[in-house]
Amino acid sequence: MVIIKKISPLIIFLFLLLIFAFTILVSDRLYLWVSLLIMALTFGLFFLKFERSTLNARAIVFISVLSGIAAISRVPFAAIPGVQPTSFVIIVSALVLGKESGFMIGAVAALVSNMFLGQGPWTPWQMFAWGMMGYFFGALKGTKWIQSKAGLLISGFLWGFLFGWIMNLWFILAFYYEELTLKTFLLYFTGSALFDFYHAISNVIFLALFGTTWIKIITRFQRKWGILN
Repeated sequence: MVIIKKISPLIIFLFLLLIFAFTILVSDRLYLWVSLLIMALTFGLFFLKFERSTLNARAIVFISVLSGIAAISRVPFAAIPGVQPTSFVIIVSALVLGKESGFMIGAVAALVSNMFLGQGPWTPWQMFAWGMMGYFFGALKGTKWIQSKAGLLISGFLWGFLFGWIMNLWFILAFYYEELTLKTFLLYFTGSALFDFYHAISNVIFLALFGTTWIKIITRFQRKWGILN
C-alpha cells in the first residue's frame, strides 16, 4: 500500500525521463510509436493507482468527459495564437477533483486534441506540460492562495508562461542540442514570449469570467455522482 501511495511522483519522474529519451535518442519516424508507449506506461500506472483508490467507474467516466471537453475546446481556437481554453478546463477540473485527476485530464486532453490538430514529437511534451498544470492546481486545492481570486488568476497567468517554456525546452533539446548555450535559450524563449503572454492572458480572462461557474458545475456533478477525490 505504501508503494501505491508513491505512484504519482513516480509517474511524473518516469514521464519526464521518457520524454527526454524520446526527444534526444529516437528518430522522428518513430515518434508515434514512442508516444503510444509513453502513454501506455503512464496511464498504466495511473489506472493501477485508480484501482487501489476510491475512484469508481463513474469517476473514470467523469474524468474522460472532462478530458474530452478540454480537448475539443482547443480546436475552435487553434487559429488564434496562444489562446488555450484547454488550460482553463484543466485548471478548474483539477481544483475540484484533485492533482491526480488533474494530471490525467491534462495529459489525455493533449493527446486527444492532437488527433484533430496533428500528432508529432511535441505531443508527449504537451501531455506532460498540461498534465503538470493539472497536477499543480490539484495539489493547491483547498489552500488559501488558490481559493483567493488573486491567487488563482496569478497562478493561471504564470502557467501560461510555464507551459510555453516546457514546450520551448523540447524544441531546443530536439533541434539545438549541439548548441545548448545561454544565448540559444534566451533567443528562443524571448521569441515565444508574445505567444506565452497570450496564453497567460487567456487563462486570466477565462478564469475571471467563467471560473466560479465552472467550478460550481463540476462540484455539483461530483457530489451528484458520489465521486470522491
